[in-house]
Amino acid sequence: MRHTPRYLMTDPDEVKRLIRGNPWAAFVSPTSTGLVASHYPALLIEDEEGIVIASHFGRPDDELHELGRHEVLVIIQGPHDYVSPSLYAPGDLVPTWNHVTAHLYGTPEILSEEENYAMLTQLTDHFENGQDHGRHLSEDEPGTRRAAKGTVGLRMRVARFDARAKLSQNKPPEVRDNITARFAETNSALASEMRRVSGERP
Repeated sequence: MRHTPRYLMTDPDEVKRLIRGNPWAAFVSPTSTGLVASHYPALLIEDEEGIVIASHFGRPDDELHELGRHEVLVIIQGPHDYVSPSLYAPGDLVPTWNHVTAHLYGTPEILSEEENYAMLTQLTDHFENGQDHGRHLSEDEPGTRRAAKGTVGLRMRVARFDARAKLSQNKPPEVRDNITARFAETNSALASEMRRVSGERP
């Protein structure tokens, strides 16, 4: 991402919050045959120092990414939307795009078969616990263990990150309020992020 200090997010806790709320991630690898990208969930490991995520790749994506042999980029995309200059003061005509985004860098550690199944169980429980009549892998452990063999689990400690919250901080307060009010009607998650950077209640 471009070097824009005004929009930098440097607090690891803010990046963790972004991962928790936006777990569908893009994994990008610079392989020996060129760039490869895949999309998988990224689960934040809460009891670790620093930022650590876990995920799984379906086979043969693990081989396509040469997983574990080099650093990968994991892109977390939070709320985002187009900002029309119709929301600005007269004479300000350049549109933009508000967004909250993090680029995470690290070298994945490949999980053993048992570790992978434990991670898949944790991942499934994480999402199923919020569902009515949620289901769990333990309901058919032999069957779900067989299915898990088609995946490769990974754990990645984030060595560094580059995160941005570009949320109209460069605009006067009245213009930011105008943009936030519009997104409150059309994109409540983005409006909430704008209120956070303004110090208001989300």
